[in-house]
Amino acid sequence: MTSRFQGIGMTSQRSRDRLVGQLREMGVQSERVLAAIKNTPRHIFVDEALASRAYDNTALPIGHNQTISQPYIVARMTEALLEIEDLDKVLEIGTGCGYQTAILAQFARQVYSIERVEALLTKARQRFYALKYRNIKVKYGDGNSGWPENALYNGILVSAAPITVPEVLLEQLAPNGRLIIPIGRSGEQELLSIARTDEGFTKKRLDWVSFVPMLGGMG
Repeated sequence: MTSRFQGIGMTSQRSRDRLVGQLREMGVQSERVLAAIKNTPRHIFVDEALASRAYDNTALPIGHNQTISQPYIVARMTEALLEIEDLDKVLEIGTGCGYQTAILAQFARQVYSIERVEALLTKARQRFYALKYRNIKVKYGDGNSGWPENALYNGILVSAAPITVPEVLLEQLAPNGRLIIPIGRSGEQELLSIARTDEGFTKKRLDWVSFVPMLGGMG
């Protein structure tokens, strides 16, 4: 890994170790997820001016009215998805800067990620190339439609909050798969894990969260 990815000062390994310690104290139990957080250079997914804050446990702006999610939420959502033993195909709605995508790529055989803001997608694609992720496919499009050409997915992770669960995403979820999604209006959003069973769908609340709203169309 180059020095750019390793980081120095506030982006050094010591800062990453401190973040991992905080996440463990907050209840993240999966050592696999904590290792992925520790080994992924979050500072290259934010603007250089914000790099010194990259390993703070907080969301940060990435432009276009979007944010890079708080590390705790990234870890929590990934941990919930890992309840599935076989993560063959994962669909991500909202590539953003690509940080959550990069974490997912360390566990899934193939990650399909959709982003509605083309400028964000272009930068994310460059980061995936630099980090040598070869199991990520991205698409410029409206996440409300999912990615039906590659369905069904063992896991679907949504990085923006619709008011209700999109029916199309449930349709693209494989049997025994998991949909991890924030639901609700600003100030009253809950993070849900929805499992597809032989009888239908079951859901459980994971946490109370704050995500940007899920928008339609392309921006």
